[in-house]
Amino acid sequence: MRLADQTWPTLISEVRLGRDTYRVIRPARAARHGMLYERTWSAELSVDRATALTVAMAWGLAARSPNTLIYLPLRKARPAGSANEERLLDLVLLHHRLGFPASRWKQVRARLGAGRPHRVALPPTAWRPPGDDGRQRHRGFRDHLHSDVAADTLFLTGSRRAFELEMEQLRGLVEECPAHRAEDPGAHCCAELGVGRYRYTDRRCSPAELHVQWCTRHR
Repeated sequence: MRLADQTWPTLISEVRLGRDTYRVIRPARAARHGMLYERTWSAELSVDRATALTVAMAWGLAARSPNTLIYLPLRKARPAGSANEERLLDLVLLHHRLGFPASRWKQVRARLGAGRPHRVALPPTAWRPPGDDGRQRHRGFRDHLHSDVAADTLFLTGSRRAFELEMEQLRGLVEECPAHRAEDPGAHCCAELGVGRYRYTDRRCSPAELHVQWCTRHR
């Protein structure tokens, strides 16, 4: 499976709150298998083949859609892994330029409605890793993803480059993992996506990584 050959059936909603209108894209079909929850050092997401593809397409779209909230409803999916008592979360990906306050998400989500069908196709260049210009090795480098949790949802916010820097791992998960699992059904396949730097506040700890793991129970 090559990501460059894929199209993604989605639903588009436009929600107006006061003077602001928010464009939200979500999958036309919610994931059946998936589980996203937060740990101290990371956010954990278990996926099957279909959910891995959905996450990758959403990631690529988020990098190229600075005015759109990309919403993956995961809380009601049947867990792809073993039973877990952690609080399950949805996932929203967005460009920092949008300046969307996570505190408004509960209101936006409640007003999504049926949505308008739309099929997303990303150009092959969307899956090419960005060139290394050396900036990542500088202490002042700021193109990191940042996380927040509100209304049972994990928000990942960043620039186009911040999303693109982590995209190669998702590409490998979708395109290469099926072959690894065919050779060894128990092979560990995952993508470790950096989310800023670990930081502590009086209220909560923010994860420094989104760990996306291909679940052993689903292919």
